[in-house]
Amino acid sequence: MQQPTPRPDGPPRSLRRAPVQRRSAQRLARILDACAELLDETGYEELSTRAVAGRAGVPIGSVYRFFPNKRAMAEALAHRNLDAYADRITARLTAPEGQRLEWRRAMDVVVDEYLAMKRTVPGFALVEFTVPAPRESRQANYEVADRLLALLAGRLGLDPADARLRTAFLVGVETADALLQLAFRVDSAGDPAIVAEAKSLLRAYLSQHLD
Repeated sequence: MQQPTPRPDGPPRSLRRAPVQRRSAQRLARILDACAELLDETGYEELSTRAVAGRAGVPIGSVYRFFPNKRAMAEALAHRNLDAYADRITARLTAPEGQRLEWRRAMDVVVDEYLAMKRTVPGFALVEFTVPAPRESRQANYEVADRLLALLAGRLGLDPADARLRTAFLVGVETADALLQLAFRVDSAGDPAIVAEAKSLLRAYLSQHLD
């Protein structure tokens, strides 16, 4: 039996303490919102916990109650982005009862919602689903691929435990990621021609697994 593609250890637990009360959860959301805004304004290198606390309107101790450093804070923002991405895809993927969703439409939604977040969500340009890091050490695409497969499995009639399918989704995510990054390097809004080619390549590759 084919074994799943080896993958790095999961992302570190970035939160020191999970919020329990509603007020605490709202404070955490303000901290992450402030972190996202400052990423757009100053970049990751200049980001500081003190600046985030000031922008969020909370004591610096409140930031440290949740995060030991700015990297942990950015990691939490990346995880929030991934959750939001999954929610956006879920909201778009509806099919009449009794009918299976067409996988090409699903992949278009996966790409289109990423593009929408890239263009509109504060901080997403620098912190998508992982903190800035050398590409060889990035782990996020493993998590993105597994999240997408789990999200689409029931709608497309797929087996999320299929090792070859998990590998195919990882390859698809890595390929789309590289091409869409190129699209935004060519054009700050995402070059339409490269986006179209990315979608075409994704369909052609996945057709051998999903048709």
